[in-house]
Amino acid sequence: MFETLDYLTLQQYWWFIVSLLGGLLVFMMFIQGGQTLLDTLSENETEKTLLVNSLGRKWELGFTTLVLFGGAIFASFPLFYSVSFGGAYWVWMAILFSFIIQAVSYEYRKKPENFLGQKTFELFLKINGFAGTFLIGAAVSTLISGASFTVDANHFMHWQNPLRGLEALLDPFNWLLGLALIFLVRILAALYFINNIDEAHIRERARKSIVKNAVPFLLFFLAFVGWLLLRGGAAYDPQTMVVSMEPYKYLHNLLAMPAVLVMFALAVLLVLAALFGSVVRKDTRCIWTGGIGTVLVGTALFLLLGLNHTAFYPSLADLQSSLTIQNASGSRYTLTVMSYVSLMVPFVLAYIAYAWYSMDRVKLTQNEIEAPDAHNY
Repeated sequence: MFETLDYLTLQQYWWFIVSLLGGLLVFMMFIQGGQTLLDTLSENETEKTLLVNSLGRKWELGFTTLVLFGGAIFASFPLFYSVSFGGAYWVWMAILFSFIIQAVSYEYRKKPENFLGQKTFELFLKINGFAGTFLIGAAVSTLISGASFTVDANHFMHWQNPLRGLEALLDPFNWLLGLALIFLVRILAALYFINNIDEAHIRERARKSIVKNAVPFLLFFLAFVGWLLLRGGAAYDPQTMVVSMEPYKYLHNLLAMPAVLVMFALAVLLVLAALFGSVVRKDTRCIWTGGIGTVLVGTALFLLLGLNHTAFYPSLADLQSSLTIQNASGSRYTLTVMSYVSLMVPFVLAYIAYAWYSMDRVKLTQNEIEAPDAHNY
């Protein structure tokens, strides 16, 4: 089946897979958003434990999605993996560290004789929620603003800045996506808590939290979209592979790909519908509306960055070293074999959906947390 596809189609297919997994990862980051709301939505220790337990049952699913996303990049676009994870070393080490302390915190927060103390692990969860989310947003934003690297004829990468990726934080435009992502995942977390926890007081505080986070999210998100559509982008000639800057490149991409334009517009409408449905109509199921919208907008963003002859990782040091889906992908043989492996992705997603359903058949309440035999995170 996949053997009949030409090389470029295989590369586009895998960029779509990566884009979809990127969108799913953004949705699963509601876990990080929930960690930043622990104090906001709780009035006592029991309610805080209820919130942590609600997130603790899902954090492994989020980590599975993160690993799947990174694995897909490694398998299909190894040069991208090498340049980003190997070049922007300190940014990704900081992100990885924040996820390590997240995992440790869920395991040890309620352990008896915890020498660091419960508050320390709750602080770790907040660091992962705020810093981890922001850094991921800033790192993704460098796929637009670019980074200082070169790639030689042997595909060896040379990073030109000693900050090894942390220099991205010096560009204020990279902050826009990071800040928008923080407020988005806080909104998703509130929608999740409303759906997952059967406690009226927590649901009411979550709705108020949605209102408070919606305004800054829309401001930063609109600022990011405006910056994206009005700036130039790195385009390449598919025949000569020469890279050049093109004004309004991402706007041209959006107009040239009607399916992506429809996907993006539908995504925005679904997120807005989730906000309205949860706050005004008091609907408890809006996490699914907002979640689907989040997946679509994340997928659409990655498609805008990599398709229509666009360099998805511009080089500020040497424009011709910029990465495209054609020069950063694996061989045709590798992509063909991995395409068959990708047929397992729906099974992984089905596992995530089934595990989610199994854990959510009964909504969490304070009675469950206070039970003598309760296992609390």
